[in-house]
Amino acid sequence: MSREFNSKFYMLTSQLTKYEKRVIMAENQVDNPEGTLADQAPESQPKPTSNPASAPKGGYWWGTGRRKSSVARVRIKPGSGKLMINKKELDDYFKREQDRKSVLAPLKTVNAEKIFDVFINVTGGGTTGQAGASLLGIARALRSYDDNYIQALRDGGHLTRDPRMVERKKPGQRGARRRFQFSKR
Repeated sequence: MSREFNSKFYMLTSQLTKYEKRVIMAENQVDNPEGTLADQAPESQPKPTSNPASAPKGGYWWGTGRRKSSVARVRIKPGSGKLMINKKELDDYFKREQDRKSVLAPLKTVNAEKIFDVFINVTGGGTTGQAGASLLGIARALRSYDDNYIQALRDGGHLTRDPRMVERKKPGQRGARRRFQFSKR
């Protein structure tokens, strides 16, 4: 009976879009009485799993993030929660609240704001692009630190690279889409 049900369920789901499959999976998901990974994370120093995704290089776990033309090289290590960007504090480097929140988002997702020291070297682009690159770099560094963080980071959308780039200027036009002013005569 269960085999019959599984084959029918597979036949139905094979014709659905990715979004519809996610909705069905969310509806059928069993409630977790303990809460999410962020709720169960301990407040003390985290220990990487017995099989961490990668070994630390020089005592740090590395992650590289990119967004538009910005590139962020991120190093994390267990510590007191210090966050330095180009040798400046977070509040000094990013003036906008939106950018500061986006940089801290992956750490909040896994409840590790006060657990890791984060050092970021970011170049290129503007402030929003640099914040997006830092977000992806921190998420990738956390993923390399502990495999248990992957699902929470994936659910938050922090491990997905934003592919949007500036569209190129076209010949015979003033910009990528903007045309020269039309003159009837």
